[in-house]
Amino acid sequence: MLPIFAGSISVADAADPRAPAAAPVFEQWRETPHRGGDDLMTAGLGLAGLRASVAPAFANPASPTAGEARRRAIWSSWRGIADLTPGGGFGEIYGTLQSAPGREFSAYGRIPGASQPHRVLVQIPDNFDPARRCLVATASSGSRGIYGAISVAGSWGLAHGCAVAYTDKGAGSDYYDLDAGTGFQADGTPAADGALAFAPAKGTAAHGVAFKHAHSGDNPEADWGQHLVQAVQFGLQALDRAYPQSAPFTPANTRTLGVGVSNGGGAVLRAAEIEGNWFDAMVAGEPNVSVAGAAPLYDFVTQAALLMPCALLAVDDLPQPPVQAQARPVWTQQCAALRTAGLVQGEDTQAQAHSAREQLAKAGLSEGALRAGAFSTGFDLWRAIAVTYASAYGGYAAGQHPCGYTFSATAADGKPGTASAELRASWWGEAGGIPPGSGVMLVDGNAAQAPNDPLRGLSCLRSLSTGDSADAKRVRAGIARAAAKAPRTGLPIVVIHGIDDGLVPISLTSDRYVPLARAAGAQIAYWRLTNAQHFDSLLAFPDYRKRYVPLLPYLFAAMDQVWNHLEDPARGLPQDALIQTTPRAEAPLQPAQLSIPSASGR
Repeated sequence: MLPIFAGSISVADAADPRAPAAAPVFEQWRETPHRGGDDLMTAGLGLAGLRASVAPAFANPASPTAGEARRRAIWSSWRGIADLTPGGGFGEIYGTLQSAPGREFSAYGRIPGASQPHRVLVQIPDNFDPARRCLVATASSGSRGIYGAISVAGSWGLAHGCAVAYTDKGAGSDYYDLDAGTGFQADGTPAADGALAFAPAKGTAAHGVAFKHAHSGDNPEADWGQHLVQAVQFGLQALDRAYPQSAPFTPANTRTLGVGVSNGGGAVLRAAEIEGNWFDAMVAGEPNVSVAGAAPLYDFVTQAALLMPCALLAVDDLPQPPVQAQARPVWTQQCAALRTAGLVQGEDTQAQAHSAREQLAKAGLSEGALRAGAFSTGFDLWRAIAVTYASAYGGYAAGQHPCGYTFSATAADGKPGTASAELRASWWGEAGGIPPGSGVMLVDGNAAQAPNDPLRGLSCLRSLSTGDSADAKRVRAGIARAAAKAPRTGLPIVVIHGIDDGLVPISLTSDRYVPLARAAGAQIAYWRLTNAQHFDSLLAFPDYRKRYVPLLPYLFAAMDQVWNHLEDPARGLPQDALIQTTPRAEAPLQPAQLSIPSASGR
């Protein structure tokens, strides 16, 4: 699909005192129509296509068209975040998958001083009404690509006739093959040169695979709030282009709702700090947010990478996957290695496991969160996250990680190898933004250098949080830049978090942020959910849906309630709630099992 026009635009509304003196200039503008069998919501796949376990095909596997790349990215983004299983409730009791014809505008934005751009994209449905102008702004969860929040912001916003503005917040799936010199263009297709979404500095001697979150050198987390504000600014500029007869679209005349989950939720709260009435309300689900003065989440992640494999041996009734019969021998070896290093006590595995578990409990992790953390442990997420974030916080280029980690394409024998053109072409549509996955592996350089010290790499990652080396100080300086501050007063905010969240523990994030915000006078509601963990997509596994409810219904309900209040202030805002839920097991999910609270004033 060819762009209708390209170029740059800069629009500032001098009459609006809340607009900046100079609006940002966005580069590589593209506009594409999406109608008929290629809509905004599902790229024409519908529910059946999104449920398919096989990705939408490329006619030429090594060289997809822009439309094919987009379709696969939307397929992957839906499946990575939402529970779309029959009986799970999506599209029936919450959310929508109805077709949404319209247009997309996309471009590159750039934070002042950043060396790499972030992607911005706006979806404008054909039923958008300039007389009731509304904009939903969102940031991708995790480190996902530009469509990473489509199942949340896209589903709600498009169904309400709103434009939806997205940012990948300086991360995303724009991987770069260092050996082939190939990255991705604005339209998601691979290329060796041109205006790539991410390209490492010229002259790098590194090999393997680089990706923007780890290797941009920009510490994107420190700028998550600015990324989201720029998404709003891009959304307003796109609406000016789409409806020139109704321009200008400004924060004063366009109702704007910010929403996100996980890292996207963190971006929402960081944007709430920024002066200027860019948003009318905010909804943040399971936000990855660290508060100044408290231990940052990186500290917990590195502790979990070391201790959780052993600690889980002291917890009964773990969810599967991972398959416990396969995980237990590996975790037992971890206990022994920790005992040798003096990091746990005990003469046998059970005593060592209890020692590790006690340390995590002292750090603030509940038993429910520890149990849910089995998934992150079994799939090596702790280490992957720690490696990526350490690289980002310290601004390290590819090949310069202080703990000796690199990334490589995975060969057929499971070892580091060279990426084929077909593999490279799949990254933009399928990669989650942090390897391993999608044919890219995390390579531990410590394994060859110190084969008798299995904890060397993990201990190095931990030392970046606790040590006094130059690298540790460099990383901690980056962490400090990413700490959250109180939001501006008068902005309605809803924070939603599962009590059993094992990846972004509630006790280390939302439980700290909400009191900080309230002490500063914030208008904030806090929903805490029983039987809720971090990944709705895991409810596709029978053992998980027996234990947990999805989180997304509560984001949709909170968005409904704050929007109703903005439409009619007599309809109250959400209030604090400890929500008692009931997992569905194998029966279809029913509204009563969610126990969604009503807003005040009803």
